[in-house]
Amino acid sequence: MNTIEFANTGVEVSQMCLGTMMFGDRCDEAESARILDTAVDHGVTFVDTAAAYVGGETEKILGRIIKGKRDKLFIGTKVTKNVDPDWITQSLDESLERMQLEHVDLFMIHWPRQNMAIAPMMEALNKAVEAGKTRYIGCCNFPAWLLAHCNAVAASNGWAQFVNNQIPYNLFERGAEVEVLPQAAATNIAITTYRSLALGLLAGKYKPGEPLPEDSRGQTDERVPLWLDKYSDALKGFNQFAADRDLHPAQLAATWVRHSPGVAAPIVGVSSERQLHASLKAFDVELSAEEYKHLTDLFAATAVQEESGGNFAPLRRTFDLVTA
Repeated sequence: MNTIEFANTGVEVSQMCLGTMMFGDRCDEAESARILDTAVDHGVTFVDTAAAYVGGETEKILGRIIKGKRDKLFIGTKVTKNVDPDWITQSLDESLERMQLEHVDLFMIHWPRQNMAIAPMMEALNKAVEAGKTRYIGCCNFPAWLLAHCNAVAASNGWAQFVNNQIPYNLFERGAEVEVLPQAAATNIAITTYRSLALGLLAGKYKPGEPLPEDSRGQTDERVPLWLDKYSDALKGFNQFAADRDLHPAQLAATWVRHSPGVAAPIVGVSSERQLHASLKAFDVELSAEEYKHLTDLFAATAVQEESGGNFAPLRRTFDLVTA
C-alpha cells in the first residue's frame, strides 16, 4: 500500500482510508474485526469514523477492535449535531470515551451549518489540539471559500488550522474541480473523498436500460435514475473499459479517484472482508495519462459550479456567518 504525507503535517498515512460507516450496521463486530485486521495486514493505516455512525456504536466497535493496533493507525472522527464550542468539546470527549482513546489523530467538523460562529468554533477546536485530545483538525463538505475563511480566522489568532476537507467525488460529481481541489493543491489541504462509486452506479449495480433492482437505493434516491439516464452511454463504455482490463467497475471507479489531481486518499467503506480484498486491488492499478483522460472525458461531467457538499441544501444558500 502506497503512503502519502497528510497535508503538511509530516505524518505518512496509507493512500487508502478505511471507512467504518458499515461497522455495526451492515456488518457485525466479528466481521468488522476481520476487515480491520486484513486492512492493517495490507498496509492500511488511515481509518475514518464518526460519532453519528449507528448512533455511536461504530466508534464503540472500533475502540474494541483496534486494541493492540492503535500505534499503527491514524484515526479520524467527526463532531455531531452542531458546531457550538461546548458541544465540540463534549462530542470529542464522548468519542474518545467510546473508542477508549486518549486522543484521535484528526477531528473534523462533519457538516457546515447556517449561522456558524466561526471564531468560537475554531477556538474550541484549537483548545482540543492544545489539550492533546486531537493532533489535527479538519472539516467535511466545506466549500473552498468557507475553509479559507475558517483558516484565516484561525491564523489571525494563532490557532490550529484545518488540514483536510472530506468531500464526495466521483466521475459524476465533479463540482469540487472548480475550487475545492485547486485550493487543496495550492494550500496543501489533504482531500479525502467519499462516494467513489456514485451510489452504486459505478460499481455495475445498475444496468442502463434495465429496471432498477428491487430494494435498491435506486428506488428511493432520485439521483440514481437521473444519473443512469444521463450517463447511460458513458456507463456502458466505463464498464467495458473495466472488463477489458480484468477489473471490476468498482475497482476502476476508485482507481480514477485515486489518480485525480488534488485527491490525497479515497475513503473505502466495505461490509465484508471479501469486499475489502476486491477494493484493495484498486490501489495497485495504475492508469496512464491517456487512460485517465479517456475516462474523465467519457462522462463529460463538466463542473460549472462548486458542489463540495454534494446534495446538501444549506450549501446552496448564503451563510449568515458570525465571525466574532
